[in-house]
Amino acid sequence: MATFHVGEKTHQSVLPQRAALEFESADTPRIGDETGLEHRSAVTGVEHVRGETADASPGIGGVTPNHQVGEKAREGHPVVFVLDKHGHPLQPTSPARARRLLRQGRAVVARHTPFVIRLKDRTAGQSQVDSVELGIDPGSKRTGIAVFTAKDGERRGLYTVELTHRGGRIRDKLTTRAAYRRGRRSRNLRYRAPRFSNRTRPTGWLAPSLRHRVDTTMSWMTRLARWAPVRAVHVERVAFDTHVMSHGGPLEGAEYQYGTLHGTEAREYLLAKWGRACAYCGITGVPLNIDHIHPRSRGGSDRISNLCTACIPCNEKKSNQPVEEFLGKSPRVLARILAQAKAPLRDAAAVNATRWALWRALDAAFPTVRTASGGRTKWNRQRTGTPKTHTLDALCVGELDTVTRTPARVLAVTATGRGSYTRTCPDKYGFPRLRLPRQKQFFGYQTGDLARAVVPTGKKAGTHTGRIAVRATGSFNIKTTHGLIQGIRHKHFRLLQRADGYAYTARPEGPTVAI
Repeated sequence: MATFHVGEKTHQSVLPQRAALEFESADTPRIGDETGLEHRSAVTGVEHVRGETADASPGIGGVTPNHQVGEKAREGHPVVFVLDKHGHPLQPTSPARARRLLRQGRAVVARHTPFVIRLKDRTAGQSQVDSVELGIDPGSKRTGIAVFTAKDGERRGLYTVELTHRGGRIRDKLTTRAAYRRGRRSRNLRYRAPRFSNRTRPTGWLAPSLRHRVDTTMSWMTRLARWAPVRAVHVERVAFDTHVMSHGGPLEGAEYQYGTLHGTEAREYLLAKWGRACAYCGITGVPLNIDHIHPRSRGGSDRISNLCTACIPCNEKKSNQPVEEFLGKSPRVLARILAQAKAPLRDAAAVNATRWALWRALDAAFPTVRTASGGRTKWNRQRTGTPKTHTLDALCVGELDTVTRTPARVLAVTATGRGSYTRTCPDKYGFPRLRLPRQKQFFGYQTGDLARAVVPTGKKAGTHTGRIAVRATGSFNIKTTHGLIQGIRHKHFRLLQRADGYAYTARPEGPTVAI
């Protein structure tokens, strides 16, 4: 059996991540007032891999000679989703064409965020619909979703969504509830009798914090399928093989551990675990080696708990010294490294569990679902020169030759929930402290609505757009991208979109670190 060997001075380095960086018409070409299918010359893409090496050979993966290694895919504006007069999805269109349709009165706004228009005089049968595909990069804290067209191995990114989960908040709330109940029992107060013995968990049960990740991702997949003609879904089903990493070496018969993708899972996990920085000095943006905390020459193992990322100077300086000797003058750094090295594979296990549950849910909801590993995604990203972000990883999931277009902006979606059923706020002992009103709406608005406030005069003068928090007094708060603004009268607000349990922010495409 082969073993996973990474020498102390080997140069299996991980290059620093770079900063992240044509539409089909909504109607057929027969319409003279609209721009039909434009015959644009193909934009050459890039060959790269999941962000760590830039020396992949041009022939790998069947990339055509027209696409040169290192050439960047061009950036473009996110598309606008289009519905026909009956609400059926059509091919997404460009923002300029959407503005023209709205200006001509041929379309109306169906949704503000993401922006969706509905044509008033066309049906799906009268339009050419080429379909789109979806890519998903599931994560423990964030999930990347990409909408793209695919033809002959060439992908053109149309729209990207970065979905931030609230699994951590759900876990904290469940822990708090359990603490309240435990405290009431220990204080000999009235409480509901425990029911631990009669609870059963069905097959495939997931903890609420994990089930939330699957449910919110499926919610957005079905939404996108309502706004765009989706024909296939590509999803990462395996990212980190915790069995292999804990075992200390690749298992026999695991083909993805050999050849081009050898060691990818372990390296990617170590990069995420140590924050893509040197464990010893904390430097970022430089090549990183994989180092044994306890040297192999002194009995250290190849287990994932004995590996860390180290810059080349620190790796060479440490050599085969025990970590206690190397960091003898830095006890705080030594304690941090030893504690972080023993951290459980909790995030990796959570991601793996939700990936399989997500795949089963997608397989039941969509006719064509294709799966791939995180190693292939990384390989595709490196071949095509795409920067590392959750959304661009989603664009690189599965089999592809090149990426010719990436959206310049990403829609950052944060799961916020739909409020609470509680009518009180408890104090630290679990007893009620405040009385909340049963009424949700005030002056036609409720907390979480997306609205625009136009204040003509005063210190808050200006136009503010964001989610609002309502008050019975009629003085609302609004949270914008620039911060929280308090005390704006309800008469200055105009509703844009009802609360749907998510907060939205559009930002330029850029690198992310959290897994």
